[in-house]
Amino acid sequence: MTLKLELDHIAVLGESLEEAVAHAESAVGMPLLPGGTHPRYGTHNQLLGLGGVYLEALAIDPAAEPPTEPRWFGLDRFKGPARLDKWICRVRDMDEALAALPMAGRPVELSRGRLRWLMSVPGDGMLPYDGMFPALIQWLSPVPAGAILSASGARLTGLEVIHPEAEGLEALLAPYLDAPLVRFATGARPALRAELRTPQGQLRILQ
Repeated sequence: MTLKLELDHIAVLGESLEEAVAHAESAVGMPLLPGGTHPRYGTHNQLLGLGGVYLEALAIDPAAEPPTEPRWFGLDRFKGPARLDKWICRVRDMDEALAALPMAGRPVELSRGRLRWLMSVPGDGMLPYDGMFPALIQWLSPVPAGAILSASGARLTGLEVIHPEAEGLEALLAPYLDAPLVRFATGARPALRAELRTPQGQLRILQ
């Protein structure tokens, strides 16, 4: 099997879910849908379909039991305003993906309702390149989350990955990345910037 990394979704993180949702909704101009909880990592989310991919707002769930291991997506160390902070790529075989990209972490099996998936999670919860390395996901359920979400009419039209070592990150991922919407740019501060097209034809920026 030839390894391919396809863009699955993007994630806005916040110190609270309310902050993450408010930031996402302000940029997109429409409400996010209810999501659920992830007991293993003590987090919860809300979601919005973006035409083949989706947007996730994610934060620590204050009502959940604290996990016995570092939380995914570096949420234990997340500070400051809510922001677009992670991108997640879909793979068909997690073992193959982690053999090629071991820095992505270890495979962790998770579930929520009808959904089951494997996620790559580093031991300390922190993805390489200051979090700008994509998390990897392999959907185990027949229908992935992006296909279940109701169509919002909004579409992701571009995702820019910004990092001081963007050239190195791009070179590392280039043999496997099959995501035409993703581009890399060198910048002083690690960041993500998404371009969105609304049902009214407006171009909106989420970062």
